[in-house]
Amino acid sequence: MQIPIEIDFHGMAGVPDAGDAVARHAAKLEQRFGRITACRVAIKGPGAHHRTGFYEVSVRLALPGGREVNVGQTVQADERYADLNFAIGDAFRRARRQLQDQVRRLQGQVKPHQGEPIGMVQHLDPDGEFGFIEAADGHEVYFHRNSVPNGGFGRLAVGARVTYCEEAGEKGPQASTVKPLGKHAMRR
Repeated sequence: MQIPIEIDFHGMAGVPDAGDAVARHAAKLEQRFGRITACRVAIKGPGAHHRTGFYEVSVRLALPGGREVNVGQTVQADERYADLNFAIGDAFRRARRQLQDQVRRLQGQVKPHQGEPIGMVQHLDPDGEFGFIEAADGHEVYFHRNSVPNGGFGRLAVGARVTYCEEAGEKGPQASTVKPLGKHAMRR
């Protein structure tokens, strides 16, 4: 790092162990991703007038090119946040995820968001349990009645155009969500 790590303690005295934990987490991030130019951490204590409470930790990482990763303070009604080491670790885990996203974007690994694919209902089970969608490239995608929101499976018709979310299933491609397109997609 070009600038030494800054740690601000709010509502509590500085804790040497906390500084060591922050330094370890920051070093892991820098070792894994490199090129972090600055790291600033704010640790807010549970408050002097409370006997118990939760720590809040925020992390700000400065990256080359004016980019930043900011993990804000989160007030969690979770007993684990009463442990300072857990709160610090959680904040750095969230910072690592954001940093991974930044690095992927910088390397061009993030695909631009595309809309859900559109297909056509090719077959519906006569018992009303499942169906198949024909994708734009001609392959079949299985879907279960529970994949159609609001109990809409019974109103689907063969030939209906639908959007769907495809994923790998045990026996091939399957749709996790199937949504009819237009008013003519459903039987009445």
